[in-house]
Amino acid sequence: MKIIDWYILKRFLVTFLFTLLILIPIAIAIDISEKIDNFLEHPDLGLYQIIDEYYKNFIIYYANTFMPLALFIAVILFTSKLSNNTEIIAITNAKVSFTRFLYPYFIGATLITIISLGMNHFVVPNSSKERKKFEREFIKNRSQLNELKYVKEFSLQLTDSTYIFIKSFNTSSNSGYDFTSEVYNGIQLKSKLVAGRINYNDTDSTFTLFNWKKRKIFRDRDSIFSGNKIDTVFTFTPKDLIYKSALSQEMPSGELQEFISISKNRGVKNLNAYLVELYKRTSLPIASYILTIIAVALAFRKRRGGTGVNLAMGIGIMFVYIFLMKIAEVLGGVASVNSLLYVWLPNIFFGCLAIYLYLNARK
Repeated sequence: MKIIDWYILKRFLVTFLFTLLILIPIAIAIDISEKIDNFLEHPDLGLYQIIDEYYKNFIIYYANTFMPLALFIAVILFTSKLSNNTEIIAITNAKVSFTRFLYPYFIGATLITIISLGMNHFVVPNSSKERKKFEREFIKNRSQLNELKYVKEFSLQLTDSTYIFIKSFNTSSNSGYDFTSEVYNGIQLKSKLVAGRINYNDTDSTFTLFNWKKRKIFRDRDSIFSGNKIDTVFTFTPKDLIYKSALSQEMPSGELQEFISISKNRGVKNLNAYLVELYKRTSLPIASYILTIIAVALAFRKRRGGTGVNLAMGIGIMFVYIFLMKIAEVLGGVASVNSLLYVWLPNIFFGCLAIYLYLNARK
């Protein structure tokens, strides 16, 4: 790397960190104003606990979320300053092509992308788990808690031949009502187990069935057994009954991929919300390259109005990108669509824009 590369890279990273450090306090201030009443409702909740269990993880989550935005703004600010100071004119007069000029920017974008990928796949999910646990205990309202606590009319395929049905289940007390387990041989029913009530025992991972009745079907006869109480084992836990897309944010990517694989084998119909979360963890960091090209191409040439015009154009483009990304996430979570394509659509669209601006800037 030449001296000019080190100069651009250093100033680029410093501007990026400065932008990120501006955005985070703004997010914290807005969040405090929204949640101050929740904090005051719990006199036993100390300042250290709020910072350690909530805002520490809040900063990790939003620092990672704001990285592409901070990168985009930083590139526009720094490159506009180079252009306004006629430094870019001196660089181009030295026969440095636009492609070569992008070299230090891509090094910086690569560093940020690697950090963002590591945080998205490993750090942020664990951090989100702690943050959401705090929110459920001190912030969430009753209706939101009940949504996570109660499961109704749930069916699950445990193996190729075993299916379970539960009319209602409380994941807080680990108890449910109207439980049914059916075992098939092809399309023929081989046995059926029903129970008026079911409890899960954390100590030994067993289930206790109350007022149970089991019917075994043979070729020429049926056998029926019943009782008041019996302990048995099933290959699922109460956690498997909660299919909420918000829970995907709390799973590291390895655990999330395993969860998706197991759920597919169990016959869960729509897992696109989980797939969207998994694919988004890679697509958003990769967007750093696309946004870098767009930002440099916008700010490369000196404009009338200076940095303000470039920054306004950049923020407008960034908001369009965020808008398209949110729409793509919603549409990608719908059943029977290609969630991978929808998640990457904003990158594809803005990738084409980046190519156009790049070719135009080279002229």
